[in-house]
Amino acid sequence: MIIQEFYGFVKRLINHPEAAWILDDIYRAVAIPEQKARLLREWYGAEFAIKGLEAKGTDSAELSVILKESPERRKPIMDYLENQINSLIQKKLTGFTMLHDAMLQYFLVCEPGTEHANDFLEHLKPDPTLKEGEEADNVDLLKNLAFTKSGSRLMSLCFAYGTAKDRKLFLRPYKDNIELMAYDVNAHHVLLAALAVTDDTKLSSKSIFGELLPTNDTLAEKVLNLVTDPRARTVLLYPFVSDAKWALDDNTRERLAELYTIRQKTSKKDPTTRMHEVAKNIEPQLLTAITARASDFAPSAFGLQFLGEVLVGAPDVEPAKRKEALAEVARLAQSILDASGEATSHGKNMLKMLVQGGKFDPAAKKVVPVEPALGFADLLWSEIKGSVVQWATGQGSFVVVALTEAEGFEGKKDVLKALKKEKKALEAAAGPPKEAGEKKKGKKGEAQGPRGNAGARILLEKL
Repeated sequence: MIIQEFYGFVKRLINHPEAAWILDDIYRAVAIPEQKARLLREWYGAEFAIKGLEAKGTDSAELSVILKESPERRKPIMDYLENQINSLIQKKLTGFTMLHDAMLQYFLVCEPGTEHANDFLEHLKPDPTLKEGEEADNVDLLKNLAFTKSGSRLMSLCFAYGTAKDRKLFLRPYKDNIELMAYDVNAHHVLLAALAVTDDTKLSSKSIFGELLPTNDTLAEKVLNLVTDPRARTVLLYPFVSDAKWALDDNTRERLAELYTIRQKTSKKDPTTRMHEVAKNIEPQLLTAITARASDFAPSAFGLQFLGEVLVGAPDVEPAKRKEALAEVARLAQSILDASGEATSHGKNMLKMLVQGGKFDPAAKKVVPVEPALGFADLLWSEIKGSVVQWATGQGSFVVVALTEAEGFEGKKDVLKALKKEKKALEAAAGPPKEAGEKKKGKKGEAQGPRGNAGARILLEKL
């Protein structure tokens, strides 16, 4: 009832220094989608603001839908909307969610490369002639845009459609705000967009990770905080995993897919090369953090995923530092295996991947070892040789299987020799052999009885 009283007065209220904040708070936090659409439509022209007038055609606030139904109204609607947007920007009232929604609607109906689209981007770009320490008039606008859903999408599109010079200018206002953005539900999408489309990887690495990965005593603590946050870790791990399903939510994957289509025309560098270069730039700091705080990363699923991805990520960088980090992980192997809950599964998978020396490639259906080789199998064997039977008959059985199959690992014979001495323990863990032609009994959900240790069965076959 109350929200309906604002219908017809949006233009007047949004330009009022106090009423504007009340209107935007209601629009952002209280209004249902139908009410938000009705309020936003008033940005498109006086005819949309007449109270009590039934909408002709669609009642959507999507400008592309409105213009598709009435293409002849394009110029008056665009002119009216542009005037509304510019009015607020000139008054420096740039924090409104409603403004950001309106700006996105305007840009989405601009054909890329046209005068309207180029002018819009030009107005958003900070003044390139400003000297160090000077701030452009629209810096607050760019900062505010990053922290709303529509605004962050708009800025992501600006990075995607912009030139190499434009991207440098768009990154500049976010200096000193990168850490805040990495943790924000909307703003971290802007950072991912910059990483996904910027060909100058030295620029993107320095601009984004220069603040996230400081070269001082706070490095390990900051990395730990980033890794344990579901949004910030996507920014940190993106150079290593790109758009892996386990790392990104559906909304983020949808955002990135939109940018990937655009960058085919606006970016020159191969995406794999771009991400590898960024990974190489930040790898030394991450290896330092792992060596210093591996025991703090190991107890959580997020931390274990981070360890695995980084340690196989850019193996041609800092080999001595990488070996030191791998040795620390090997030292913690038993505690990683003994972890409880979700971390147990992630820990086993991480150790297995490091032993194998690379990731499994679904297309090739095999593990692709990294170059130069990690050599983790030797480090792990020196730590667990006294308890290899317990590993082989317990949670770590597939890690031991990986040891017997790891390329370049000279201790394979020693592993098999140690297992052969305790063959009976392996047989007990493996369970009774399955009879030829035997079918699984019982209905779905019913107890099937102990299945035995599959890894132990594989090891028995190797003896």
